[in-house]
Amino acid sequence: MRILMISPTSSGIGGISQHVQGLKKFLENKGNEVEIISSENTLTIPIKKLKNPSFMISSFFKSKFKKNFDIIHAQNPISALAMKNVKGKKILSLQGNYSEQILLLHGNTAGTLSEKLEKNALQWADVITVPSKEMYEEFTKNGYKVYYVPNAIDISSFPKDKDRRYEKQLIYAGRLSEEKGILDLLQISEKISNDIHLIIIGSGPEESKIKEKIKNKSNIHFLGYQSKENTIKLIRGSDILIQPSIMEGGTSSTLLEAMACKIPIIATSVGGNKETVIHMKTAYVVTPNHPDQIYDAINDLLDNPEKRKILTENAFEIITNYDWEHVGQKYLDVYNAV
Repeated sequence: MRILMISPTSSGIGGISQHVQGLKKFLENKGNEVEIISSENTLTIPIKKLKNPSFMISSFFKSKFKKNFDIIHAQNPISALAMKNVKGKKILSLQGNYSEQILLLHGNTAGTLSEKLEKNALQWADVITVPSKEMYEEFTKNGYKVYYVPNAIDISSFPKDKDRRYEKQLIYAGRLSEEKGILDLLQISEKISNDIHLIIIGSGPEESKIKEKIKNKSNIHFLGYQSKENTIKLIRGSDILIQPSIMEGGTSSTLLEAMACKIPIIATSVGGNKETVIHMKTAYVVTPNHPDQIYDAINDLLDNPEKRKILTENAFEIITNYDWEHVGQKYLDVYNAV
């Protein structure tokens, strides 16, 4: 099968890029031919509010020259215009409510335009895939042909060694953006004691704000973008992973990675996270936009190693359901169905 994937990004530690990397590897291992159009090989303007619109336009023109593909698989509505432009069966994968996220990050005008794009994208696709059961129910109710395919990780590729730098080590790994709750994390960085060290990994629009906020904090360490290998080692070496997201589509890849590494999690139960994040069973659940709860959770888990052990053991029991060997077959089933 020849598959053209169109994605705003295909490298880095962000959710969509990890998804594309993992799916491409799985499909090629099964003998399929995969080509990608992304911002890494297409002209984009590297400015916050122009990167996605410029990718939408440049990918549209680049896709005009693509022929003889069986499947056109677009990630995110921003890729749908290029998807529409290529002959073949069309699949649109959603990672969350695109227009709501744009509204939060860029305001009403951008939110209204993105809502129109999202509606068109859903009409152009032969089928859509969604990463949570909640989204599946919503789109099925609205009459779309939809498949539930959860997010996935490649457990076999994880390095086994760990990178522990401090006696008490917390970690955040992900996009440095408002919807990921990074601003709440900055608030708790003001409160944690000096013997607790917080490592922040990632890149995104709030990067400069983070650097400014922590420049006089000796126990907050911003490492910027790190390779997947380094990220996994740092997660393995930490006492707790924190993910204070305001919104998520499917289960966060970072949460799945922490579960696979047997590292306890403090997280919000939003979006697809609800399917894996269960309070005091698989994670310590906090309310979005409540940094005081994150602070209390940190102290509670650091003081109670038995609680941490229970969380990690329960989480590890479900992680095989999210490995690419399991989830990748679901995508092949969708391709064959169309």
